[in-house]
Amino acid sequence: MNRKSLAALAFACCLCLAGCSAQHHRDAVRDDSGDRISVGTVQREIRTGMSGAEVVAALGSPNMVTTDGQRRETWVYDKIATERVYSKSSAGGGAGIGGGGAGDAGVGVLGLVFGGSSSAGASSASQRTLTIIIKFDEQSRVRDFSYRQSSF
Repeated sequence: MNRKSLAALAFACCLCLAGCSAQHHRDAVRDDSGDRISVGTVQREIRTGMSGAEVVAALGSPNMVTTDGQRRETWVYDKIATERVYSKSSAGGGAGIGGGGAGDAGVGVLGLVFGGSSSAGASSASQRTLTIIIKFDEQSRVRDFSYRQSSF
């Protein structure tokens, strides 16, 4: 493989690495940990007949509590998550072939120089919502619940 081909290969590798590292940065700043309410949590944990204390243990405190005409409570959990991510990577490289002379003969050789750099970036924004409505009966037990999830 000649030096020009080797330099072109090195430059192509730099471009590939810059593109791959953009996803790496996005993954590094994403936080998927912590206690989060999810549809799975609602489906797994909430049942009719549960007490309010059991619901709080499973989902935490509600965002809003209302009472109807019969003094029955309705709890609303309204969760919104917004994620904005920006990541940038840069890579550079270069190659060259030197030149020289041939003593008294005065013959010179001109070298080939190749260089380059690349930059890759990614940005995204997404939003997720989850609304859970839990209705209690006269004995403060869950009589009904519903949920709606969206992502955009």
